[in-house]
Amino acid sequence: MTLPAQPAEQSKATDPSLQWDPVYQLKVDVNAIGSPIQSTMYGVFFEDINFGADGGLYAELVKNRSFEFDNPLAGWLPFGNVSIQTKSPCFDRNPHYARLSYDKQITGTGLINEGFRGIGVKEGEKYDFSVYARTVTNASLKIRVQLVGKDNSPFETKEIEISGKNWDKYTVTLTAPKTEMQGRLRVQLITPGTVDLEHISLFPQKTFNNRPNGLRADLAQALKDLKPGVFRFPGGCIVEGTTLETRYQWKNTIGPVENRPTNVNRWNYTFDHKVFPDYFQSYGLGFYEYFVLSEDLGAEPLPVLHCGLSCQFENHDMCQHVSLKDLKPFVDDALDLIEFANGPVTSKWGKIRAEMGHPEPFHLKLLAIGNEQWGSIYPERLEMFVKAIREKYPEILIIGSSGPGSEGEAFDYLWPEMKRLEVDLVDEHFYRSPEWFLHGVDRYDSYDRNGPKVFAGEYACHTGNQDNNFLAALCEAAFMTGFERNADVVHLTTYAPLFAHVDAWQWKPDLIWFDNLSVMKTPNYYVQQMYGQNAGTHVLPMVQDGKPLTGQHDLYATAALDKNTNEIILKIANTGMRQQRIQLNLSGLSSGKHVGTLTLLQSYDLNANNTINQPECITPVKSSVEVDGSELNVQLLPFSFYVYRIAL
Repeated sequence: MTLPAQPAEQSKATDPSLQWDPVYQLKVDVNAIGSPIQSTMYGVFFEDINFGADGGLYAELVKNRSFEFDNPLAGWLPFGNVSIQTKSPCFDRNPHYARLSYDKQITGTGLINEGFRGIGVKEGEKYDFSVYARTVTNASLKIRVQLVGKDNSPFETKEIEISGKNWDKYTVTLTAPKTEMQGRLRVQLITPGTVDLEHISLFPQKTFNNRPNGLRADLAQALKDLKPGVFRFPGGCIVEGTTLETRYQWKNTIGPVENRPTNVNRWNYTFDHKVFPDYFQSYGLGFYEYFVLSEDLGAEPLPVLHCGLSCQFENHDMCQHVSLKDLKPFVDDALDLIEFANGPVTSKWGKIRAEMGHPEPFHLKLLAIGNEQWGSIYPERLEMFVKAIREKYPEILIIGSSGPGSEGEAFDYLWPEMKRLEVDLVDEHFYRSPEWFLHGVDRYDSYDRNGPKVFAGEYACHTGNQDNNFLAALCEAAFMTGFERNADVVHLTTYAPLFAHVDAWQWKPDLIWFDNLSVMKTPNYYVQQMYGQNAGTHVLPMVQDGKPLTGQHDLYATAALDKNTNEIILKIANTGMRQQRIQLNLSGLSSGKHVGTLTLLQSYDLNANNTINQPECITPVKSSVEVDGSELNVQLLPFSFYVYRIAL
């Protein structure tokens, strides 16, 4: 198993006389049906990092819409007489609002919102503006709502009349006459007087599945195109928080969106070289929306809950951890969440779900407790959760953690503890080098077949500069053959992180990059998609000389049966710089012709990646194939990943 190296000259990589290896014989026994492959095997993990929620997947275009950041006017450029007030607020958990006053026609008073690195609008698209407002007197006042360019020149204008001293919601629809990447929203008081404004919002009408308070359509569609079997949310480290106060609390993310309290995002300040003081969580994208998205994706929802331990990287004493005697409210939160997801409309939390628009249960089956905790303080808290959940909801599968690493002291301690507690799955995280991924492809071959199952909850191949590139994607493709080959042990897998805004990111690599108007799918994305769309239902043995292909001749492979479509699926990665010839003996395949498809991802440039401006440099290529009898001769290009689907 060697690390891929680029050929010195591309001509050598394509010259058969220089590069051909001998023909390798591989056998797939079509009738030797092995372990089931879980429908959850390949999924996605969402964390609000890299502006993945507000400014990303969540379609709201206004930043700090409720004036609740540490600096209440962050994201806003006020002009004229503007102040922030808290007396008699519209919403008790979002008490700040803006007061606009003026009495001279010349000056004017208003606010300009910068959005999330600008506000992107598309020509001909409609955008719904809304605001909660009141006047200080009973006089009627007018506000002007405009879309403006970076130079503050308006290109769409509407007016709203505000009347009465009581808070009311006002709406108007703006239509973009042109496409603008980094526009702004301007709200101006245009008649003399005083008006209070709260929860100023701008949403595209075209959200994913046209849902109100919905998601950015292109980003959500990119998730659906992965065909994920599981959707893990709301994150990893943001669940823990750096303090108990900043931890993620799911109950704060449900109910009327206008009254969900704002919380600082822990990625606001985590990295000194990537400080983003304007990074907060509005919780407009909350647990209800995550459950609905899971349904829309056809994926099993997998929430992660706080276990009573804040981030242990940030806290080396117990001052930001909950003592065992005070842990009950955290355990109750877990039980309440299950009721919120699955309970009848007559239950306390099931009623709230129904009132939000979903009387049917979400059919929650999986629940993770804790993220990257370690040491004895974690299992002793987890045990309290396990006992309570098993007693009240024995059908729920509980996921524990193996710590922040893929091996080492914490990992070696926690796995036996997870077995002792009899959790159903153990969450493993690994952000490692290409060498680690290639040498670890047989990682799960020796795992205990009778213990808890594996959830590879966060993983990504990190090259030297941590950029997304074809090398990382190819090593992930090779490594993932070990997931599928060991489907009796590995039940869930999710790459991480998922999203990154090109102008506001803290961490890389990431599966999907985006700006205000477009989306870029990385080579890593396409590897995940090729697995997700070709998972199969059962493992089939695929061997050379009686052994699985785990790096011999720089080849990695796995095979599966799809009982739903009556096809066999072959996945083969060639990580070497040489073309390879293999002969596949599909034992048990009937005589005659069998049609199928080939999906190929390949690049001679291991550093290559897609970009926002060139999003299709590396994409899968599909073609048809035909197998005559039970033999398939394949010529594998250097640095390539192949997926065959062949009808039985």
